[in-house]
Amino acid sequence: MIKKILVLSAVAASMLVAGCASPGVGGGNYTRAQTRGEQSVRLGTVESVRDVIIDANDTGTGTLAGAAIGGIAGSTVGGGRRANAAGAIAGAVVGGLIGNAVEKNNNDRQGVEVTIRLEGGQIIAITQGKDEDFRAGDRVKILSGQGATRVSRM
Repeated sequence: MIKKILVLSAVAASMLVAGCASPGVGGGNYTRAQTRGEQSVRLGTVESVRDVIIDANDTGTGTLAGAAIGGIAGSTVGGGRRANAAGAIAGAVVGGLIGNAVEKNNNDRQGVEVTIRLEGGQIIAITQGKDEDFRAGDRVKILSGQGATRVSRM
């Protein structure tokens, strides 16, 4: 009984750890390579705003951790070698699926798609992390360069 409680505790702990850190992808986040570089600045007015989900990169950490812990937990099921092996396989499969789902859920981020009418009349759309609130009619600046484009309020 104690062994099962320890295994279940380990499963729960690893699922929490599997997807804790998620890198920022908002308008105010810069990579090291994007610093000290020149950017083009355009001005415009927000036409519309739409909430989106920014999918996380699948690192495989959640799947691997879930499979390992699920395999260990599954191997405690049954009384013989064959039952233990079958339980380990089933536990690894189910644990991997659960671990992947937990990692994805923890690392997906709220984002925003901002459609902007530039001063010259051209309409563009930029998607970024939701770290600023935009509303139709807001005056904004669009910064482009170093492989990224971002929008921020003026």
